[in-house]
Amino acid sequence: MIDTPTVTVEFYGMPRQRAGRTEITLQARTLGELLLAVQTACPDLTLLEADGRIVPHIRVSLGGQRFLTDTAEELLPGERVLILSADAGG
Repeated sequence: MIDTPTVTVEFYGMPRQRAGRTEITLQARTLGELLLAVQTACPDLTLLEADGRIVPHIRVSLGGQRFLTDTAEELLPGERVLILSADAGG
């Protein structure tokens, strides 16, 4: 059996305020599993629509290198996922 990867999630902007923390470390195989785990750990932060899509006011980045939209995206151990407001920046 393959171990579930441990992933660190960093929060920026309004998601940080709603999460009440700067980061959290969780275990998840896919982005969807990770976002669901974040919502469970941070109940004031909504990341997923009822149909499983990422809410439109949130952006999710893998290590600050690329944005993710596919909740089926597989995660690797030690990856860092950034959650920020869609309107962040200038």
